[in-house]
Amino acid sequence: MDFHGQKILPAIRSMKDFEKLLKMNYQYGVFLDIHIGMLKSVYEYANQHQKKMFLHVDLIQGLKSDEYATEFLCQQLKPYGLISTKSSVITKAKQKGVLAIQRTFIIDSNAMERSILLIEKTNPDYIEVLPGLVPKVIRQLREKTGKAIFAGGLIESPEEVEEALNAGAIAVTTSNVELWRHFEPK
Repeated sequence: MDFHGQKILPAIRSMKDFEKLLKMNYQYGVFLDIHIGMLKSVYEYANQHQKKMFLHVDLIQGLKSDEYATEFLCQQLKPYGLISTKSSVITKAKQKGVLAIQRTFIIDSNAMERSILLIEKTNPDYIEVLPGLVPKVIRQLREKTGKAIFAGGLIESPEEVEEALNAGAIAVTTSNVELWRHFEPK
């Protein structure tokens, strides 16, 4: 999936950023750092504006990120997709028919090996790799898993976005509004 030409998946950290996203031509985005009490209303609002939103389960304030929370989220919100570092969340999301994104931090070769084993076990739909500004890591993870890659973390310039995409990422997750503006779909 190419997300209809979107090179950026805007990552929402505040309601102010969510309002900016609603006024832009992006169809897909990611909710980060959100309070459990706001989930229902922001998803209703996103749906009204035809925005397909991923939800980072590990960053929901007031909700433990486990398979029970995942089941609740899938039933109550019907998110476009869920992102997590936890295998139980990825497995449950897939069981519920929700897109599952395995977030992984590659800090050394040992982390790469552990991540590949985890990805083989959970079989996510996508992988989000952090930090996303290491093209070699993006290429290796894509080659070794055969999965589509999102790059995230520490990407601060249009050139770094392009490097990640050229290395094989299908999109870049970022909370940097200037990058959203630079790559906004026409």
